[in-house]
Amino acid sequence: MADYKLILPSMGEGVMEATVTNWLKNVGDFITEDESVVEIATDKVDSDVPSPVSGKLKEILVQVDEIAKVGEPIAILEIEGNDFVQEEKVEESVTSNDEIQEIATSLEKEIQSNSTNQNVQSSEDRFYSPLVKSIAKEEGISQSELDQIKGSGLEGRVTKDDLLNYLKNKSDVKIVSQSNTEVKTETPKSTTTSAAPISISGQDEIIEMDRMRKIIAQNMVAAKQVAPHVTSFVEADLTNIVLWREKNKKAFEVKYGEKITYMPIFIQAITKAILDFPMINVSVDGDRIIKKKNINVGMAAALPSGNLIVPVIKNADQFSLSGLAKQVNDLANRARQNKLKPDEIQGGTYTITNIGSFGNVLGTPIIPQPQVAIMAVGAIVKKPAVIETPQGDLIGIRHKMFLSHAYDHRVVDGALGGMFVKRVAEYLENFDINTEI
Repeated sequence: MADYKLILPSMGEGVMEATVTNWLKNVGDFITEDESVVEIATDKVDSDVPSPVSGKLKEILVQVDEIAKVGEPIAILEIEGNDFVQEEKVEESVTSNDEIQEIATSLEKEIQSNSTNQNVQSSEDRFYSPLVKSIAKEEGISQSELDQIKGSGLEGRVTKDDLLNYLKNKSDVKIVSQSNTEVKTETPKSTTTSAAPISISGQDEIIEMDRMRKIIAQNMVAAKQVAPHVTSFVEADLTNIVLWREKNKKAFEVKYGEKITYMPIFIQAITKAILDFPMINVSVDGDRIIKKKNINVGMAAALPSGNLIVPVIKNADQFSLSGLAKQVNDLANRARQNKLKPDEIQGGTYTITNIGSFGNVLGTPIIPQPQVAIMAVGAIVKKPAVIETPQGDLIGIRHKMFLSHAYDHRVVDGALGGMFVKRVAEYLENFDINTEI
């Protein structure tokens, strides 16, 4: 018999650690190959870890509510055979992670040397993410003050939550910052408005936020702090789309085994508009604009718990309408079943949210960081409308829908934001009613 170290596998770009939430097996239990052993949670999604081998659970190395790091062992299994090859692979994996970290640190140093306007920089022994640096800049946190904040992230890094908690607990502290030879005193802005004391009676119910709701709350606050939001609205005539779907939905399901909803059509129009206006498909890193090569569209999905998750369709512009329908249905179904993988909710470059499913016609959505825009589609409503014909104008019943486009005014001005949503509306209105399935 030999020992086999069960390693926490990679869970997608940017995910370096996870919290153990529940062990599905006890010490002494036999585990078959590919059987789930432990449930974990990241700041992105809940998941489980299967065992790549069969064996008996000998020892649990990371207890419930403790942090496990990618590439490190979380349990030891007793298996038949020799574990020399597996140990060698683990060592190679650790070495690879170290090399990646060195490359990331090197790139960060190069970025900082080319950015003279950056107030906060990463040092040789401490890395600050673009989001942390952006928040620090907005709140007037100096380099020296940021360096004193205790970090809870990998290798003691300061995370967004660390910085927000620091700002929350800080009150009326004056910061002295050095700029050239002049010294000036500033009072940082508070990240939260002081809330009035809440009176609780014996008949009130107190509900503790679950883990996902806490993460959503933190992300929404951070998103509004980082990006100055502007929203433009356009009303689109979806009559052709509605009539086409009603005519073809049964045949579509027979042919592809998938239901055709409006969401794939909306996503297809968005990807076409992004190709027309690629500067909407960007991110902001300090004073730099990162233009994304891939078009990865996130679609906000409501969960049975009442929480929200945003699975991402990677390279959405490369799918046909039937391919988008399969992607939309698969991701939405697995989101409701809590079966999404961590990398399936990462890497989005633009997001759409369907507020029409709740009967809403207009909305002002919050931009998910680090994206710079999001579109909310409202309910499709029958309305009397003026129809222009060669013979003159007529009044008719049309299917109308509002598009709400929220964008980051740091890099997206009203012209680009307004033209983009108008172009999406044009693609929807010009949908060919004779499109073949």
